[in-house]
Amino acid sequence: MAGPAGLTDPGAACAADLRDALADWTAWLEQQKRSSPHTLAAYRSDLSAFLGFLAEHLGQRPALDDLARLRPADFRAWLTARARAGLGRRSQARALSVLRGFFRWLQREGLVENPAIGSLRAPRPPASLPRALTADEAARSLDSVAELSDDDWVGKRDLAVLMLLYGCGLRIGEALSLTAAQAPQPGQDALTVVGKGRKERSLPLLPAVSEAVRAYVSACPFPLPPGGPLFLGKRGGALGPRRIQEKVRALRLLLGLPEDATPHALRHSFATHLLAAGGDLRAIQELLGHASLSTTQRYTAVDSARLLGVYDAAHPRARG
Repeated sequence: MAGPAGLTDPGAACAADLRDALADWTAWLEQQKRSSPHTLAAYRSDLSAFLGFLAEHLGQRPALDDLARLRPADFRAWLTARARAGLGRRSQARALSVLRGFFRWLQREGLVENPAIGSLRAPRPPASLPRALTADEAARSLDSVAELSDDDWVGKRDLAVLMLLYGCGLRIGEALSLTAAQAPQPGQDALTVVGKGRKERSLPLLPAVSEAVRAYVSACPFPLPPGGPLFLGKRGGALGPRRIQEKVRALRLLLGLPEDATPHALRHSFATHLLAAGGDLRAIQELLGHASLSTTQRYTAVDSARLLGVYDAAHPRARG
C-alpha cells in the first residue's frame, strides 16, 4: 500500500528520534542549503509519503534503527507502490533523489548508515524539451495582454511582468519577488535579481523592458514603498503568479496560441530566440541562472528542431 499520500508533516508518521532528526534536516536544508519554501514543501511531501508507506509496511511507526535495517527489497516495495498509485517516472526519480539526500545527511550526522538505498535505480525520466513560443507568438502576446484588462494600470502591470519574462528571461517567481526599489530607473542598463539558491545574477536591461515597468509604476494607484513588492494586485496586495497565469491562459484563447503557451514559456522563448540569433550557450546559462550547462543545452535541441522544420519545408532535397 502506498500510505497516506496526502500527509504533509513527515514527523507525523514516525517515532520520536526520527522526528527530531527530520526537524534538524529541515533546518539544515533551509539554513545551510538555502532551499526555497517551494523546494522544502516538495521534499517534505515526498518524505511524508515514504514514511507513511513505511509505517504500514513495517506495521509500526519507523524509528532511526528501522531505517538502518531497511533492505533493497523494502525500498523497491515503496517504488512499486508509487508506480501502482499512478506516479510517473519523473515523480519517482525526484522522490528517490530526496530520499537519497536524506539518507546521506543521516550518515554525515552519524545517525543512520544504510548502503541499501545506493543499490536502487530510479526509472529514467523522459527527456523533455523546453517549450517556447515563436517570435511572432511572443510579440503578439506582448502587444495584446493589455487588452485583457479594463483597468489601464492593470494592463500596464501585466505587460511589465511579461516583458521581464521574455525580455530578461526571469522566472515568474523572480519577477514577482522584485521590490519597488528595484524598479528600473532612466538610463539603467542592468537588473540584479535573486534566483534559485538565493544566488544573485545581473541581467542586461532592454529599454523596452524598463519603459514598460516605469509605465506601470506611474499608473499604479497604490503606494509602492521601496521595501514592498513592485507588482501589486487589484486590492493593493502583492501580486501572485496565478493572476499572470490566468492572463496568459486568456491570451491563448484570444490569439489561438498552443496549450503549452504559459508564463514560463516566455522565459524559454527568451533563451531559444537568443540561441537562434547566435547567442553563446555559456552566456545564456548565466542569464537564465542555470547551475548546470547541461540544463541550458536543452535549448540546442529546441533550435535544432526548428531548423529541421525549416529544412523540411524549404530545402529542395527535402521535398520528394
